[in-house]
Amino acid sequence: MQNSITWALKSISVTVFSLGILDVTGTVAAQQDDVAALVEKHGAEAIRMREHIHQNPELGNREFKTAELVAEHLTALGIDIRTGVAHTGVVGVLKGGRPGPVVAIRADMDALPVTEETVLPFRSTVRTTYLGKEVGVMHACGHDVHTAVQLGVASILADMRAELPGTVKFIFQPAEEGPPPGEEGGADLMVRENVLENPAPEAIFGLHALPSLEVGTVGYTIGPAMAAVDHFIIKVRGKQAHGARPEEGIDPVVMASEIVLALQTIRSRTLSPLEPSVVTVGIVRGGERFNIIPREVHLEGTVRTYNPEVRDTVERRMNVILEGITAAYGGAFALDYDRGTPSVINDPALSREMAGYLAEAPGIDSVLELPPTMGGEDFAYFSNEIPGFFYRLGVTKPGQPSGGLHTPTMTADSESVTVGMRAMTHLVLEFLGARAQPSVQPAQ
Repeated sequence: MQNSITWALKSISVTVFSLGILDVTGTVAAQQDDVAALVEKHGAEAIRMREHIHQNPELGNREFKTAELVAEHLTALGIDIRTGVAHTGVVGVLKGGRPGPVVAIRADMDALPVTEETVLPFRSTVRTTYLGKEVGVMHACGHDVHTAVQLGVASILADMRAELPGTVKFIFQPAEEGPPPGEEGGADLMVRENVLENPAPEAIFGLHALPSLEVGTVGYTIGPAMAAVDHFIIKVRGKQAHGARPEEGIDPVVMASEIVLALQTIRSRTLSPLEPSVVTVGIVRGGERFNIIPREVHLEGTVRTYNPEVRDTVERRMNVILEGITAAYGGAFALDYDRGTPSVINDPALSREMAGYLAEAPGIDSVLELPPTMGGEDFAYFSNEIPGFFYRLGVTKPGQPSGGLHTPTMTADSESVTVGMRAMTHLVLEFLGARAQPSVQPAQ
């Protein structure tokens, strides 16, 4: 119903204008005709910024140069900014020339401790120290694209400021991949530092690169979209002994092996097969020498869920399994279960509306409805506070191979930046236009 009303208003906007009444929806429709030209005007600069950010990646809570670039660009556009939010975050507020609602858009800026193996001419050669080890640094999750898209959208909307019916808040977030150990950061800290206040947005939009989609394609999910992300560390403790005399020890390697297998029964035998969940052990570490039974084995992994009750069940069953196996062998355990990012739930009503706008967006080749994923995203902290719509941006050039997210060969084509600019600008304009109040001007 909303879409039909919007399009009806657009179709009569010229007639209404001739009577001396300028409908805001009609104004937005006219602005949409300018978007393609403005993407053309600002697209090359946004791509240059993307390539610069990609070549100079920074880890979470250390995005100093990226934040400086963002702040300088927004300031040059005449956008009011606040820096140092959640350590290195930047927030810009663009007030339109016409009254209307407030909407926020968010981009994440941090890179990953991954050594790049692409053939891009602007590939990263940056190295740094992470968790005591020297590592490469790479935008292996596409955050360089996210940041560049949002900078490009800021350029477009700044040019349209006089006719913009409302306010746009640009949130450039650090540490989406998680802050360094012992530090706070990311969307959670930004929310606690009142980033959704003064002015308070009615909704928030975000996008994420998706290598499985080609450039020109966008995807969305209505309702549950990305899973909650929990992190666990298990210490399995036994008694050290000579490998030739196992009867004198309590073997944590054997206990850990049984634990890894038994944890999989939580998914297969405790939870409903219709309930999405994952229990993964990603690290098994123990022992110093081939002929010594060690004192301790370290297990570390992740749990992904959508249902809070399932989250509770997984943690409870892990404790029961650990207690039973270690007690049977005479060993002991310690479990550190950290409940991390909650699940991303796209507001159903907002998502259906925005999906309709995406389908109408000029310059978008294809719009797909995607199933939920077990990947996680701390955009959830924003969308838990206000209605949110988080969608996916195709970044792979047709015929070009690309690694997956978080891999050394993840390759995003720079043309995805201009597609992202068109999509996000269209959503913002349609959202504001659909909620703005018509203004009355003297007859011409």
